[in-house]
Amino acid sequence: MKKKLASVMLCTAMSMSMLAGCGGSGGSETAANTETEAAGTEAKSEAESEAKTEAAGEDTESEAAGTEGQGQVFNIYCWNEEFKTRITDHYADYEKVDATTGKIGDITVKWNITPNDDNAYQNNLDATLLKQADASADDRIDMFLVEADYALKYIDSEYTMAVADLGITDADLSKQYQYTKDVVTDSAGVLKGVSWQGCPGVLFYNREAAKEVFGTDDPAEVQEYVKDWDTFNETAAVLKEAGYSIMSTVNDSYRVYSNNVTSPWVVDGKINIDENIMKWVDDSKELVDAGETNTYELWSDDWSKGFYPEGKVFCYFGPAWLVNFSMAADTEGSIGYQGGWGATEGPQGFFWGGTWICAAEGTDNAELIKDIMLTMTTDDAVMKEIVVDDDDFVNNQDVMNAMAEDTGYASTILGGQNPLGIYCAGVETLDLSNLSPYDQGCNEEFQNAMKNYFEGNATKEEALDLFYKAVVEKYPELTY
Repeated sequence: MKKKLASVMLCTAMSMSMLAGCGGSGGSETAANTETEAAGTEAKSEAESEAKTEAAGEDTESEAAGTEGQGQVFNIYCWNEEFKTRITDHYADYEKVDATTGKIGDITVKWNITPNDDNAYQNNLDATLLKQADASADDRIDMFLVEADYALKYIDSEYTMAVADLGITDADLSKQYQYTKDVVTDSAGVLKGVSWQGCPGVLFYNREAAKEVFGTDDPAEVQEYVKDWDTFNETAAVLKEAGYSIMSTVNDSYRVYSNNVTSPWVVDGKINIDENIMKWVDDSKELVDAGETNTYELWSDDWSKGFYPEGKVFCYFGPAWLVNFSMAADTEGSIGYQGGWGATEGPQGFFWGGTWICAAEGTDNAELIKDIMLTMTTDDAVMKEIVVDDDDFVNNQDVMNAMAEDTGYASTILGGQNPLGIYCAGVETLDLSNLSPYDQGCNEEFQNAMKNYFEGNATKEEALDLFYKAVVEKYPELTY
């Protein structure tokens, strides 16, 4: 295996919680081409034999190769069961063996699942990738998953293969939403991952509250009360008079603002706070001071009270997975259980979350990775299955547009509404050109610092100073 895989720059950066900048794409493409040949993809028998020899290479591991140039063990790294469930349910060739093992043909699939808590998943992935070049064939990572907040940490490195080097073309991915490609495109413009899902966000509102306060729960009419931030803030005062908080916490709206910036967090090595981020600060401070929302942490018990009628919360911002799986929809007495949420566009389009599939440089299962990527992210029939069976929003414009017009499709949680047209409209507005490798750290530290300001424990200037110092401590190469 090519020792140059682990560049000094990347090794140093991976010792931090997020890479500041990684090796160039040229080396990555060269290594990726070599390993694709090593997998023997679509090669004639003589070439396959030569490729197997090269795959064994310096490690002399030809005995580990499976049929048709594939390795015998396929290692997948992820942080929860979601992708494993999607593979189990929708990848026809997958056979479950036990909770952490499966089979695809004669290849053994091993799931390495490490929760995200305390950055454990990334720490485990980083440590394993750093040993990738020296690992035996059966121990190398073949495929791993990333989220948008830290995707560039891995995409802008030599540890991920270009999807083109797997034999996947632009035409194959033509139906996918552009923003899902932007997230996993490196600084040289090379696409290095794919996703089966899109996560456009909408505003989920309490239908009973809407009828009580506005006299209607029709999505189009409710939208008029939340159509932009000025109107949204005016509506907050009306809802307060009726005994409702417009949101559970200011943190509910943060991603909507932060997804609509016009500049990145870091410009020429200097921390940069976009105007729309500061608008979130000013709007949120007014809402908190007026008693129209709170400062709860997302996922806390206080934040979750609004999932129930007695919580008196009008709306939450999120994608399909939030209302379907994270708002107590299966708990008797909740608003979701009663089909009491509605969906409308809200002030601005945004996205939250999503999972991207990456091929690890050094894999000896390139052909299998290619098939999984194409099946799980481009096959129309599989895409529709995921929408119908799993209530997911999939990364296929044709399928989603058709499902948005399907009168037979409805969400029980949303009172029989088909929200897909709203999701589709929102996803078209997304612009992720300002993503940076610093997003996760900056977003987290900014919200932490501003809580002091919202709660009256610091001035705005003091909170900003706390933010700057926290970010520089995390990323010493930055200035402010």
